[in-house]
Amino acid sequence: MNTDRLVIASVVSLALGLGLIFGYCHGTAGFSAAYPVAGASLQLSLTTTGLPAMAGFAFTVVGILLLIWALVDAVVRQIELHAPRNVRQERLKS
Repeated sequence: MNTDRLVIASVVSLALGLGLIFGYCHGTAGFSAAYPVAGASLQLSLTTTGLPAMAGFAFTVVGILLLIWALVDAVVRQIELHAPRNVRQERLKS
């Protein structure tokens, strides 16, 4: 499979999963800035229930796995480009 297609599929899956999770969530968010910076805090409380929670989690996991697969595939293709010419031709024949 082409690496470009893997990246597109992973981004779509991640966007759909996170969209379901955040689109159907109930919660609050709070931020307080302080000096010194060690006193600053960010608090998130999110709750998503029902089918959007299950489908959102599933789409997010699939998206992460596809993104990892695309990264590994891209690295392998870059390593193959640096292989000697005769090795690449032998791989293409088989």
